[in-house]
Amino acid sequence: MTYESDIVFSYEITDDGQNLRLDSYISSRAIDLTRSKIQALIKNGHVKVNNTPSKSSYRLKAGDHILVSIPPPPSRLLKPEAVEFRIVHEDSSLIVVDKPAGVVVHPGPGHATGTLVHGLIRHCRDLSRIGGVFRPGIVHRLDKDTSGLIVAAKNDQSHAFLAHQFKTGRVRKQYAAIVHGQIKKDGGEIDLPIARHPKKRKQMSIAHSGGRRALTEWRRIDVFDGYFSLLLISIKTGRTHQIRVHLSYIGHPVVGDSVYGYGQNRWKRHPLYKKGVLPVVDRQMLHAKKLGFIHPVEGQYMEFESPIPVDMDRLIQSLKSLN
Repeated sequence: MTYESDIVFSYEITDDGQNLRLDSYISSRAIDLTRSKIQALIKNGHVKVNNTPSKSSYRLKAGDHILVSIPPPPSRLLKPEAVEFRIVHEDSSLIVVDKPAGVVVHPGPGHATGTLVHGLIRHCRDLSRIGGVFRPGIVHRLDKDTSGLIVAAKNDQSHAFLAHQFKTGRVRKQYAAIVHGQIKKDGGEIDLPIARHPKKRKQMSIAHSGGRRALTEWRRIDVFDGYFSLLLISIKTGRTHQIRVHLSYIGHPVVGDSVYGYGQNRWKRHPLYKKGVLPVVDRQMLHAKKLGFIHPVEGQYMEFESPIPVDMDRLIQSLKSLN
């Protein structure tokens, strides 16, 4: 997928380029791109070998023709929009924002506008391009209906540095969750692999073979009458829907989770809701409360915290009144 204003580089492989990996060869050329950026370009189909998209691991042969197309900055492809979010920290390398529930992080099927990315390109002049033209700056994600902290990178070097921390489990990620059931233990961990659901392709599930390791640690903060608990959760891995899948599997799904939990109908049938004691819940009660990482330039550990949002606090106060 290319655009009229793509910057294009072309290479013919001679004997000295034989047997080199495609990404290694391109990074050795006079292109001012990081290895991560080059791999992202290859993954997104912007690098072709002999007019065919290839893989980073492809071993070059003499006579191969490489075409590298670098798309224009995202701001030329996506229209900046006013999107709600709170800036927690910003400097020349990155921006940390507090995302409200209901905001999708980046464009995708069914979400062509109104995403966090649209709001970021309206606010920031520059964002990293490693993630592709429709995910500028995005190092990690939160589900649409999960609120809380997210960091975005302003340049490729910062993006690669932060992404490595996420990949190696060095980022501190703490969440608050209201779950169904009164949990008796003070805390514990869930160490179960996660993979794409074998039948429901938009969902994830526990996979006892073939999945990727997922580690979730939890600590009980409070239990409430009506069979609910408040948890603080730390994840050591970043699998899609990890917290929601893990908590559902152990029998304590997140309140309001219509995919892995009981959904709106179950909530509306709850006796305390019918009595008007419990408020309306229209999303999963999950909030990314703390985020900590090493700054890519300053080299210092930074940690940020987001207060519990109004809708979750309203439910917590209602539950406390029952005790």
